[in-house]
Amino acid sequence: MILVTGATGNIGSALLKGLHACGAGPLRGLTRDAARASFPEGVEAKEGDFADMASLKSALDGVRSLFLVSRMGSDADILDAARRAGVEHVVLVSSITAQTHPHLGPARENMAVEQLLKDSGMAWTVLRPTQFASNAMWWAASIREHQTVRVPYADTGLPTIHPADIAAVAQVALTEPGHQGRTYELTGPERVTARQQVEAIAAALGREVPCAEIDRAEAHRHMSTFLGAEAADAVLDVTGGDVNDELLAVRDTVPRVTGSPARPFHQWVLENVAAFR
Repeated sequence: MILVTGATGNIGSALLKGLHACGAGPLRGLTRDAARASFPEGVEAKEGDFADMASLKSALDGVRSLFLVSRMGSDADILDAARRAGVEHVVLVSSITAQTHPHLGPARENMAVEQLLKDSGMAWTVLRPTQFASNAMWWAASIREHQTVRVPYADTGLPTIHPADIAAVAQVALTEPGHQGRTYELTGPERVTARQQVEAIAAALGREVPCAEIDRAEAHRHMSTFLGAEAADAVLDVTGGDVNDELLAVRDTVPRVTGSPARPFHQWVLENVAAFR
């Protein structure tokens, strides 16, 4: 049995579809609302919450492989419950900032979770993706309302990754030998700036979408309202304020592990353009 946590999210939903398509069952998806979950036929929808360990223990019953996104609950408790339930292999989604910006608070937290997993006695695979293409959803309301998209560091290009490529690597790690004890840095196929992302959305919509660069202070004031001050500072550092060659590197991990090329940002836009209309 494979349990996919965050099963209705950007990565988890794609992973469940991929696992189902390749016949990797039995499969179980963890969601807060099983009645509203839309999983492939034959995938068990299990209702649970990381804050409710009783529900998590029930979801882990019979599970041998676990897909886990870090820092969604008490990772120490989650990993302990998984070990006690007999889980043999955990594929963990961490962040590339664990190696590019280890001094930042969120990166230190991800590194701590990685170490908890490595010390757990279970087999492990760690995925360290860079910036998600789906972060562009932050602009969806502004674009729908025909407002100017206001971004810091508009011309800093990062090798943004399609969440489905994270899922594709996770699928291989969960179903094929040779990936236990490995850490994979995951990026998209090319660097893309925030301005280029907005242009790609505009092209898909067939209309102009104005984009304006704002300074760090203004961006921090806005982002702090929903991320908190420390996390906002960290995001601003890794999206332009404190980039380095390690963060900017385009890596071949996705095609090397999956056998398929990494998806470009404009593909994610075409698949999600309805959110911006």
